[in-house]
Amino acid sequence: MTTDQADTRRAPSPLPRWRADLRLGSRIAVMRAGGLALALRGDPVARLMHRPWRLDPYPTYARLRADAAGQGGVARSRTGIRAVASHEACTAVLRDRRFGVRLADGRMPFDPTDDASTGGDPTDPEAALLEPIDLSLLGLDAPDHTRLRRLAQPTFAPRRLEQYRETARTVTGRLLDAAPTDGPFDLVSTLAAPLPISVISELLAIPDVDTPRFAQWGRVVGAALDGVRSVRHAHALSRATADLRLLFADLVERRRADPGEDVISQLVHALDEETLTLDELVSLAQLLLIAGFETTTNLVGNAVRALHASGTWDDLVADPGLAAGAIEETLRFDPPVQLTARFAHSDVELGERTVRRDTGVLVLLASAGRDPAVHPDPDRFDPRREQTVAHLAFSGGAHYCLGAALARMEGEVALEMLAQRLPRLRPAGRFVPRVATVLRGPRRFGVRAD
Repeated sequence: MTTDQADTRRAPSPLPRWRADLRLGSRIAVMRAGGLALALRGDPVARLMHRPWRLDPYPTYARLRADAAGQGGVARSRTGIRAVASHEACTAVLRDRRFGVRLADGRMPFDPTDDASTGGDPTDPEAALLEPIDLSLLGLDAPDHTRLRRLAQPTFAPRRLEQYRETARTVTGRLLDAAPTDGPFDLVSTLAAPLPISVISELLAIPDVDTPRFAQWGRVVGAALDGVRSVRHAHALSRATADLRLLFADLVERRRADPGEDVISQLVHALDEETLTLDELVSLAQLLLIAGFETTTNLVGNAVRALHASGTWDDLVADPGLAAGAIEETLRFDPPVQLTARFAHSDVELGERTVRRDTGVLVLLASAGRDPAVHPDPDRFDPRREQTVAHLAFSGGAHYCLGAALARMEGEVALEMLAQRLPRLRPAGRFVPRVATVLRGPRRFGVRAD
């Protein structure tokens, strides 16, 4: 046998695309069927991942708080995942440096490219489809997380936020000028999505902003936080990833030739000083773009819905200064990011339980906001509530959301100007929720203001 023949035997050709799609579809179907079976048998963690329970997860969160209280502070699931649901336990995990977003050896949890069925071969079409989008800080632990966060932090300095506030007011005014005054319209596509897209695009100095395209990227990538749902979703995610990388790779070259005051220019300077790599720069820019508008889009939609459901919209109209309180209450009551995950880097005593090394723990941020131990009458939405204990809508510890102040500001501007400009705004038509577990908000929200 020749050397070439031996090499050919050791490296078989990758699967054809149709076979990779078929295998991937089968794996997803098996995983979904297994999870649904557990949900139907009453497993609360599994129920968070499936309809109809995830359309209103708050009763499930209440059950998990009760279950955890009876299980030493940590709820156990037949999925193999642990969950913390009280404010105290969630805070403890988020602030404990023995937990991270990766496994103890630095590998990504649930990395599909490590699956034995693909052999970890990056040329395998299935592995390529399943490769997750790199959202930088969200998937890193120290020291890389600390280094990249330090580079991005000046973007959100107070003086810059005041500049962005003026941008937000200008953009909101323009969008409301164009809103129909004699019939129904979709709050998401009219205001909640284009507002933060415009602000974050200015922050990144992205020219020729294509709002519908950016919104589509956000929906695809945001849905991937729950995992790949289908072969179609896998292909859409792959295309979105490629498009985003092309966008930012082009911007890097433009800023290198003609630097400005924007974030990309600052990061290019760090790139030239070799304090970050090109891949890290592109990944960080992707995170700023996607996270920078997805959170606010959901926050604005959830806030308007809660104000009307609680009968407090007229209070906001009478006093638009309530906007800040309404946003803070929405972040507690119905936050745009519902949960996050951490992995023990060593055996950790949590409550009365030991969480073993590399065990995953769901940190139920939204459940912490409804914990009656720290939030009196937690199921009542009150924009005048005095929150004596901070909510966890923006996570906590080392991974506290870098753009929290920006999201708050955009939400406040949106609510204040809606109340002033469209005081008769009210729901009209269908409210179409996102089909997701990690992110919560409207996909479409029919309203009218006549």
